[in-house]
Amino acid sequence: MIEQLTTDPYPLLARLRATEPVAWLPALNGWLVTRHDLASRVMRDAATFTVDDPRFSTAQVVGPSMLSLDAAEHTRHRTPFSRHFRPRELADRFTAFVRAECTRLVDGFAAAGQAELRRALAGPLSVAVVADALGLADTDAARVLAWYDAIVSTVDDISAGRSPEPGGSAAFGELRAHIEGSVARRDPSLLTDAAAALELPEVVSNAAVLMFGGIETTEGMIANLLLHLLRDPAHQDLDRALVPAAIEESLRLEPAAAVVDRYATRDVELAGASIARGDLVTVSLTAANRDPAVFPDPDVFDPHRPNLRKHLAFAVGPHFCLGADLARLETRIAVETVLDRLPGITLAEPAAASGLVFRKPTAVHVRWLPS
Repeated sequence: MIEQLTTDPYPLLARLRATEPVAWLPALNGWLVTRHDLASRVMRDAATFTVDDPRFSTAQVVGPSMLSLDAAEHTRHRTPFSRHFRPRELADRFTAFVRAECTRLVDGFAAAGQAELRRALAGPLSVAVVADALGLADTDAARVLAWYDAIVSTVDDISAGRSPEPGGSAAFGELRAHIEGSVARRDPSLLTDAAAALELPEVVSNAAVLMFGGIETTEGMIANLLLHLLRDPAHQDLDRALVPAAIEESLRLEPAAAVVDRYATRDVELAGASIARGDLVTVSLTAANRDPAVFPDPDVFDPHRPNLRKHLAFAVGPHFCLGADLARLETRIAVETVLDRLPGITLAEPAAASGLVFRKPTAVHVRWLPS
């Protein structure tokens, strides 16, 4: 079952959503929630379904942070960062930077007529933006992406009940040293501001999860959207005004973060399932986003849907993604740059998203008519 959830989860998730929307899965040693309304209910009710549990996979790798704490501690960890991620300020600060970075990256391969866009564009762009947002100096994109490959692999191993390889801990150790060094220089930055309110290990853990979201899920957003557009030639001439809608539809159809974990704080019944205190409750964002009760023809990529913003790809409730608007900005500009600069772009080989916790294609190989 783990293999099916990793590679092609949609038939299983559809069957569970229709017949047992809160199902006990021995392979996960927990409950899987697959219906949109129930997923939203679980994520909004942090008093009953908490992230604050020693089994929380990301916290096992990077330590306690806003991602793995609730109530007052969650607020204490999140507040020093949240004021830097207001939508208007993000657009004013980052639009020119993201556009220049996309241009620089595309300039590096435009003449070749072919490229692998996940690691030639999506990954390096994500690293550059999150490093600039946090004020991390001397951040090498290839090295940071290697760290996050190892950390994601470790999170997947923990979520799947496997013994994690040591690479994730080693990678986080290197990342921690990088963040600590930046804070120690005391240059004005988001991190030094946060260090005035939080202890250094807390700054490191929160910076790590912000980088985690800013890199892992943004890279996945860009790669997944490129796949959705390039699989169907009709979408390659997409009206640029529709790109924001296409981003939301891609997030709905293939959220870069496929699941979120919660733990029951008390015995509770949910859609007929008797959940015991302490049980793992995994919310499938992938399944909730394909709920036909909310999205007709849910397996079809349709940027013209009238209710696109009802997707749950960024979660809801107190743990709604802090960097959602920055990720949208990066994805929009990256895809516009690709469509404008690479005429006749097509997929050079088939690709599909995969992953138990984080879903994206291994590679997006494309070709185009070089100018």
